[in-house]
Amino acid sequence: MTRAIELQEIHKSFGRQQVLEGLSLRVEPGEYLALVGGNGAGKSTLIRLMLDFLKLDRGGIRLFGRSSLEPVCRKQVAFLPERFTPPAWISAEGYLRAFLQFHGTPWKAKRVEAICEELYFDAAQLSKPVTALSKGMTQKIGLMAVFLSDKPLLILDEPLSGLDPLARIGVKRVLHRLREQGTTLFYSSHLLDDVEAVCDRLAILHQRRFRFVGTVSACLEETHAHNLEEAYLRIIGESDD
Repeated sequence: MTRAIELQEIHKSFGRQQVLEGLSLRVEPGEYLALVGGNGAGKSTLIRLMLDFLKLDRGGIRLFGRSSLEPVCRKQVAFLPERFTPPAWISAEGYLRAFLQFHGTPWKAKRVEAICEELYFDAAQLSKPVTALSKGMTQKIGLMAVFLSDKPLLILDEPLSGLDPLARIGVKRVLHRLREQGTTLFYSSHLLDDVEAVCDRLAILHQRRFRFVGTVSACLEETHAHNLEEAYLRIIGESDD
């Protein structure tokens, strides 16, 4: 079976500062993998490399068997950036329509209504300009767009940022439903409780390298920790030079 994501010895520097060093990783179709690391660890940089927003120094990235340098491979991907900021002049519904049109996904009013309910978003707010929405409501628009896209691979950078507890529960429910449909998820997060609740595996990025890749249970067992937060602290502590 063709892997959804394959990283092959990724290296990236900005000037003299090396950010990523020798990263290799495989994500199978239908798998949910969380990329975990502190601020400045390089999580967003890695995602930008996967989407060909940045140029690799060395190594290779393949999405569904194709080089990430080939634009056609990104037709299977929907992406939500960490700092999601839709154009100020557009309405919430206008953004959703434009996003789905760009991805070749038809607009279906009932599906839009359903996802609004799942994310606790008042559908009456769709007619408002995005500048009239709170940060949390704007984040929901970005999430609804990628969830409605029907793409087999979702790449989400800190997707639960700015959401209230009820919305976070709604997002997790949608992610569980999409998992049952065979969707692959690659998402960056520093919220370890959410990682434990959603992911199949996690990759801990610290000081340019992956310090752990595996399941939550394997992470706990390897570190003799009682929870993922304790395990994470032990892993990055053991890797400090």
